[in-house]
Formats: sequence, C-alpha cells, structure tokens
Amino acid sequence: MSNNTSVWVYTDTVKQHFMHPKNVWEDESYEADGVGLVGSLACGDQMKVGIKVEQDRIIDLKWQTYGCASAIASTSMMSEIAIGMTIEEAYRLTPAMITERLGGLPQHKFHCSVLGDKALRAAIDDFLEKQGRDNPYKKQVAKIICECKGITDQRIEELVKNKEATTIEQLREITGFGTVCGKCQFKVHQLFDEFKHIYNV
Repeated sequence: MSNNTSVWVYTDTVKQHFMHPKNVWEDESYEADGVGLVGSLACGDQMKVGIKVEQDRIIDLKWQTYGCASAIASTSMMSEIAIGMTIEEAYRLTPAMITERLGGLPQHKFHCSVLGDKALRAAIDDFLEKQGRDNPYKKQVAKIICECKGITDQRIEELVKNKEATTIEQLREITGFGTVCGKCQFKVHQLFDEFKHIYNV
C-alpha cells in the first residue's frame, strides 16, 4: 500500500477533481453562447470550453479535455470557479489562481493548467464576437514582455494563433523583440513555445 501512495504527487483536491470531474461536456446538444478550443491532440492536451452567459455573467460552463490528470483536475476546478463570475472576472482568471485552489500541482505539470484559462478566454472571445461586441478585457490582462518594444504576451499569442509567426525568427522580424537590450529573449522563447503547443502551430 505504501508504494501506491508514493505514486500520487497530487493533493487530495486534485485527486477528487480528477476522479470526479465537475461540469463535463457530455451532452452534444449543449448549446453554448461561446465556445473556445485550444491545444492539440498531437501533443496530448486539447481542451474545449462552452459557456452560457446572462447579463454578462457566466451561468453555466461545460468542458471536454483530452489530457493528463492535471489537465482534467485543473479544468474541473476552473469550471467551478468561473460559474457565477462576470465575463470580466472570468477573463482575469489565471493558472496560478486555479492551481492555488487545487492546493498546488507538480511543477512539471503546471503547463497543463494553462489550457483551462486559455480555453475559457477563447470562449469569452467567441461570445463577444458573436454579439458583435468589442473585447475590452484583452488589453486589461495583457502583460508587457519586451519593455523596449512594448510587446505584450497577447501580441505574441495573436501572432502565433493566427499563424503569422510560426518560427521564432518570424516573430522577431514582426515585433523586433530582443533587438535592443535583449533581456526579454528567454521569456519570449518560453511564451512562443507555450503558444505553439496551445494552438497546435
């Protein structure tokens, strides 16, 4: 028995959400107001999130994921946190918030939890687009990665998502990152790899 317990590097909350995930999208007739799809089956993690919205508040959320225990548990927890939030609050949901509520995740599994909040944001983007509305939240959650050129994580994400930058060289050509002080190089490379994984580029 002791050998078995040492295999689990997850908290009881993670185990609970993995064994009994909440708000799973099982009914194909579920009509969402906005749908977000991120990740890649080729990489092993793909996630779909559907939301129902009333008066800019998420009243229901369903999700499907193909991935590891961390991906399942973090998306299950994300769904619980997001239901009842305004779309603005939900847009600000971060992997750190989800992981904290789970009581932590193994460091090498942390990337699994970034898919949940990205799929949720994609669903909110889709909802606002279908309504013909602007998305004021994108700028609010953007973080500057390259100070010298004023490049945000969202700009990098958009370029990768739209396949305008499929190589790091293309990204450098378009944005000019790393050409002044060079401090941002490591962070940009990290983000670029992460977004390539998320958007299957």
